Amino acid sequence: MLRALSVLLLICLCQPVSAAEKSPNIVFILADDLGWKDLGCYGGTLAETPHLDQLASEGMKFTNAYSPAPICSASRAAILTGKTPARLHFEFVTKPAGVKPPVRQLMPPAYTQNLSLDEVTIAEILQQADYQTGFFGKWHVCEHFKHYLGWNPTHGPKQQGFQSAKETFGSHPYAKKFNWQPGDFKEGEFPPDAVTGHAIDFIKQKREQPFFLYLSYFHVHTPVRAPTDWLVKKYQKRAAADTGDEILRTHYGAFIETLDAYVGQVLTALDQQGLRESTLVVFTSDNGGHPEYADNAPLRGSKWNLYEAGIRVPLLVRWPQHVQAGSGCTKPVSGIDLFPTFCDVARVDCSALTLDGESLLPLFHGATAAWPERALTWHFPYYHPEKGYTKAKETIEINDFIVSKTKPVSAIRRGDWKLLQFYETEQSELYDLSKDPSEQRNLSSTHPKQAAELQSELKQKLQAQRARYPVAAKAE
Repeated sequence: MLRALSVLLLICLCQPVSAAEKSPNIVFILADDLGWKDLGCYGGTLAETPHLDQLASEGMKFTNAYSPAPICSASRAAILTGKTPARLHFEFVTKPAGVKPPVRQLMPPAYTQNLSLDEVTIAEILQQADYQTGFFGKWHVCEHFKHYLGWNPTHGPKQQGFQSAKETFGSHPYAKKFNWQPGDFKEGEFPPDAVTGHAIDFIKQKREQPFFLYLSYFHVHTPVRAPTDWLVKKYQKRAAADTGDEILRTHYGAFIETLDAYVGQVLTALDQQGLRESTLVVFTSDNGGHPEYADNAPLRGSKWNLYEAGIRVPLLVRWPQHVQAGSGCTKPVSGIDLFPTFCDVARVDCSALTLDGESLLPLFHGATAAWPERALTWHFPYYHPEKGYTKAKETIEINDFIVSKTKPVSAIRRGDWKLLQFYETEQSELYDLSKDPSEQRNLSSTHPKQAAELQSELKQKLQAQRARYPVAAKAE
């Protein structure tokens, strides 16, 4: 009932525009586990990423962009709805019914299986604004169906507003059916990828109305395995002279270039269809880089924790005649901002919805001076890793290329100040990111007033979002 009323209200709010005011197409590309500096345009030195580097040169590069969470499902649910994982009560990856989180010193909240159908997604609101909507790739906001990451028939993309959606792992090793042999592909050639192919077919469809394409890649998520022998040979020398595990770094570099090649194919399709000028392209990642092979330095941490490398991500935007080519933005922004941004771009009024993000449209236009300072929050009330926790490293450091223990924690950033609140110890850590982006100098004792203010604001925001907290474990 709530869902029906919400969608009905949106239909009333969505006003058609004239041909002269036709809304742009929107192509949203989400990488999986891509680290904040894995791309060349962000200073990455391992992989070659010519297509994404070109996208950055043709638009705007955000250097303080964040994911809504340090983990997959939570970020994806937040991006789809414009709400924080804390508000959604979707703070971890989806799990089968009956699976409980491991209890250690504290007992985390129960896992969430599915993104509720009562939530209004960006696809639903854009569809009501006469957008054709398509989704291809990794969904991961519903309980797995038949196999790992399988789309649940009651909570898949087509039940959440996407008119066109085809399930496939593409060329990612998840597919398991591919066994590329040496010599199968010449230098410069990449395996055909069904995820990319379906997206290109969607772009080529003849239509009068604008479209919203959500292209969600499985790359560069583990299992990291180079698809071609020429890529392995190319990156072996680089990885040998690099830090970290040589084999993992070799295949990771190849994986990043493969992702870049597929994105390049999509961008080429837009050009071939004459859609470059009328299309907003947004590229980002769902969380920070993997601890075992992503070079996250000088930022601390990795995927799964709330230090900078766990939540800082690349964000590239291209929109000809609206976003200045070669521009940059240093304002802190988040994946939860994409929902109101896409609504703004499509001229859709979403004010009736409860959203935690802000439209980035003013920043697209360079209006940074008028952008108000605000607080961004994160909430991770769980332990990680689920298995092998006792063997994981106790401390979280910079580029140690090993999985560390993540304990229940929340965080807030306002301006250059960032505070992490740990629930086991009830202690906080305070950092000035302008002077200490590596989060090495805890200032909570030397700046107690600043720490107390951020603690209070974080608590208030989480309470307003009705966040779930870890609680004391029951004695056996």
